[in-house]
Amino acid sequence: MGPDRHRQGDFFLCDVFDAIPKDDIASMEHPLFSLATRPDRRILSYAHNDTQITVTPSVKGLATIHDKDILIFCISQLMAALNAGRSVSRTLHLKAHDVLVATNRDTSGDAYRRLREAFERLAGTRITTNIVTGEIETTAGFGLIESWEIVRRTRGGRMVSVAVTLSEWLYRAVLSKSVLTLSRDYFRLRKPLERRIYELARKHCGRQPGWTVSVDTLLKKSGSASPRRVFRKMLRDMIAADHLPDYDMTEEPGDKIRFAPRAGLVDPQVRPPVLSEEALEEARRLMPGWDVHALEAEWRGVWARTGRQRLRKPDAAFLGWIGKRRRQES
Repeated sequence: MGPDRHRQGDFFLCDVFDAIPKDDIASMEHPLFSLATRPDRRILSYAHNDTQITVTPSVKGLATIHDKDILIFCISQLMAALNAGRSVSRTLHLKAHDVLVATNRDTSGDAYRRLREAFERLAGTRITTNIVTGEIETTAGFGLIESWEIVRRTRGGRMVSVAVTLSEWLYRAVLSKSVLTLSRDYFRLRKPLERRIYELARKHCGRQPGWTVSVDTLLKKSGSASPRRVFRKMLRDMIAADHLPDYDMTEEPGDKIRFAPRAGLVDPQVRPPVLSEEALEEARRLMPGWDVHALEAEWRGVWARTGRQRLRKPDAAFLGWIGKRRRQES
């Protein structure tokens, strides 16, 4: 019998510097978070195909898509640890300052207050759903996080370190690696709808040549409470602004929106270089704690932007790039 590499301990210490941002696929696919900027106390109901979701707020309101940054931070830390063969746990100890920095927030006293409010909304929002995570379908109710606790404060009362226990539902998604890598620029998006649209594009388009969706379906999947005409205007404003990470947005005939990867990530004429498992394993050794598939995707992006040359020795080219990347991080 092989070693239990992912044995669950009492808690997991979030200490992976510069972990690659990761998001769980289920909450990217379905609208679990409010896009409102003021306290939202609506009960949300959503049904699509065989999926049923009810999201119930606490007195603090629904968890927002900006509150989700905390979950993305936790998922990213856990995935980096799993990829490095470390033990993980459903309870994480994290530093509040690290969360603020990793998610592109300021570190003022007000930022710490907002972070505490986010913990309260995440714990108070209740979800009832039959979404499958880790190949298990259960109909259950749970909070986005099971509990949280301030472990250490400054003398002035500001939180320093926090213990967070994720829901079993979310933790199961992490263990089954039902996650996708996000652009670091995701945290630079300030408008809630921009974040939600990016999530949907990342989930449905990925690195395919494109994804075309009707405005009606996009409105439903986004979870936006805006009227259809207002929602369409917001999409057109996003197209005009043209700063969605990774993807171009265009309006198509028939009231549809098309998403396509930027920077020629998919070129039907030139097949992207294929790496061997040995090269990926060597990359893991050289960059411990990093998501090697995210590094591979980044390298492919560089390859595409620099002319998509045919490589006689793609493994050597990749590992040479990894060496440069490693020196940049040291």
